[in-house]
Amino acid sequence: MSTRKPRNDTDPMAEREAAKYEFPVPSREAILEVLTKRGQPLDFNELAEALNVAGERDQDAFGRRLRAMERDGQLLRNRRGRYGLPSKMEMVRGRVSGHPDGFGFLIPDDGSADLFLPPPTMRAVMHGDIVMARETGLDQRGRREGVVVEVLERGRTRVVGRYTIEQRVGLVVPEERRLSQNILITPGGEGNAQPGQIVVVEITQPPTARTAPMGNIVEVLGEHMAPGMEIEIAKRNHDIPYEWPPGVEAEAERFARTVPPEAAHGRLDVRSLPLVTIDGEDARDFDDAVYAEPKGKGYRLIVAIADVAHYVKPASALDKEGLNRGNSVYFPKSVIPMLPEALSNGLCSLNPDVDRLCTICEMEISPSGDIRHHQFHEGIMRSQARLTYTQVAAMLVDRDEALRAQYSRVLPHLETLFTLYKILHLARQQRGAVDFELPETRIVFDDNRKIREIVPVFRNDAHRLIEECMLVANVCAAEYLKKNKVPTPYRIHEVPPPDKLSDVREFLTGLGLSLAGGDKPEAKHYAKLLKSVEQRPDRRLVETVLLRSFSQAVYSPDNIGHFALGFPHYTHFTSPIRRYPDLMVHRAIKRLLHREPAEVTEDQMKVISAHCSKTERRADEATRDVVRWLKAEYMMEHIGGEFDGIISGVTNFGIFVELANIFIDGLVHITALGNDYFQFDQALHQLIGERSHQKFRLGDAVRVKVVRVSLEEARIDFELAGSNAPAGGKARQPRSGKDRHKPGGQRKSRRRRR
Repeated sequence: MSTRKPRNDTDPMAEREAAKYEFPVPSREAILEVLTKRGQPLDFNELAEALNVAGERDQDAFGRRLRAMERDGQLLRNRRGRYGLPSKMEMVRGRVSGHPDGFGFLIPDDGSADLFLPPPTMRAVMHGDIVMARETGLDQRGRREGVVVEVLERGRTRVVGRYTIEQRVGLVVPEERRLSQNILITPGGEGNAQPGQIVVVEITQPPTARTAPMGNIVEVLGEHMAPGMEIEIAKRNHDIPYEWPPGVEAEAERFARTVPPEAAHGRLDVRSLPLVTIDGEDARDFDDAVYAEPKGKGYRLIVAIADVAHYVKPASALDKEGLNRGNSVYFPKSVIPMLPEALSNGLCSLNPDVDRLCTICEMEISPSGDIRHHQFHEGIMRSQARLTYTQVAAMLVDRDEALRAQYSRVLPHLETLFTLYKILHLARQQRGAVDFELPETRIVFDDNRKIREIVPVFRNDAHRLIEECMLVANVCAAEYLKKNKVPTPYRIHEVPPPDKLSDVREFLTGLGLSLAGGDKPEAKHYAKLLKSVEQRPDRRLVETVLLRSFSQAVYSPDNIGHFALGFPHYTHFTSPIRRYPDLMVHRAIKRLLHREPAEVTEDQMKVISAHCSKTERRADEATRDVVRWLKAEYMMEHIGGEFDGIISGVTNFGIFVELANIFIDGLVHITALGNDYFQFDQALHQLIGERSHQKFRLGDAVRVKVVRVSLEEARIDFELAGSNAPAGGKARQPRSGKDRHKPGGQRKSRRRRR
């Protein structure tokens, strides 16, 4: 670390800048402070003079800092070349979210309300662009409206779409519906692409207010209906890294295929313990193994997690790409791993009957489910069995004698684990954690990778057993790092925001229900409400509305606890093979065990946490796109068929219906509801006919007919059938209503993501 004196005594961050740079320039904080005090925009020379920046070298570096601040939205340069504060210039920085109909929204970085961007403004920008915008007032619907002033960063350099030729002009129609502009292909830039094929186009000229974007085709993916094409499209649409950069796989291959005997030195040796892994039938990477035994009046629980941090070192090629990916992405019958298979399915995976390095969370748990004591160790283990949820449930719940005999060596310890699970689960219920039991599905493919069937997946007690073990291990990791004041990517979940809480209370009132807790309800109040509706026919409706009122869990170094789980401290420790935050937690624990200082600063952890939250959302969105497309393809074979379903969403333009058992969603447009005016009641999640008083409410059972399917839009359209079918004529559009929007509350797929 440098010991030079800071060059500017007025700079509040001079010491930091002097430590970081050989030739420091004024910090961002100092620049912002000068502009705030002056109360007006300043040009380069005025800023340089105010901050005592002289000499060609320092002025060049100062200019680079100003440009970086401009790029990050901290400064805005006006047409006269003067730098000002965006807030003072009534500017908002944010990301553009496009809409298929040509308009869009600016999602502000500061979390303020979205700005509506009308079609003329959207012509010069694309979905995903980072821009500076100015609020211009309210539109006719009362929405904040804005205009883009400057594009700071283009969100897309490459776009996936279908190549076509119109009037001798080649163009690519984007598969991403939020990209409403077609990309013109420059003459000679079509390569070997044929009309109708799915291609990747590199944008060479972004759009302007008067011109469409232009580009060259750089990759031909193939025919639109080719097997697996939906995944190829999703990977590129969502910018998911899927190719290993040079050196990453080679770095993974340099490790031995087995753990050498000397690796056990200095580690807790638990190879003699009957640790087992319990996962799904299709799992190939095994992060965690468990073991429990009685101890006194309580229990000793060991959760052993793959020691990925031993192999993936900071700043290595593996580490850089792991951070870039953020997490593994699980598509139906396909996975994009965070780490190469040599590690994820090999040396790091806790495969049975082989030695593996691990990080151990050893816990003492009371008869009432309290964690009396916990301790972390670097360990070496040998899994005694690779078990599935189905097998464990069959042994412990169904008492399958053949399986019990087959696994007699580990059965007593499984029985202990089962007893401990019941204790932990009861303790969690008593604590008031919120647990939504919403249905999930599994897609079964034929040999041509076409959907053969969609089957419901039900969580059994084996799933819950592992879940409880992972939850307590995650809590212990968070408490350990919190106690030692180590920067940590906590897994946080905020209290539902006031506006959503108000909507929930209004909705519940209409059902004769109430949510306790006043303005600051706790998780236990939600849990009590869910318990009270277990036997009601509208249970699914209540669960859906409550779930949609929740914020999304994210990673953050600012620990605010996990609202839904009811934990004051919580992080992710148990899946370092597939989640980068877990790897960060392992590294922090290992450094504490070795009495080494923290690896990263609080500021660095903020950046990493935000990035990993983003990659998690990216993976979820990509997976949803793939599943939505596959389900649309499946329903192509069922046009004209009738199905029972549940209303899963209500908007001012119609109702979304989820088909029973196969959980496929489609739209019944408002024009297909009957000859009436239907008004949208957002608070009660229903459409009401003005004349007929007919109601279509979230959670209602309906029968529908499949009338059309669009693979291009992955859209399925229904009409009411059976007793629900309108008597005659089509519905009239409502004479007034709120903005069209798609229903939220998509089902969460991987339960361990809490």
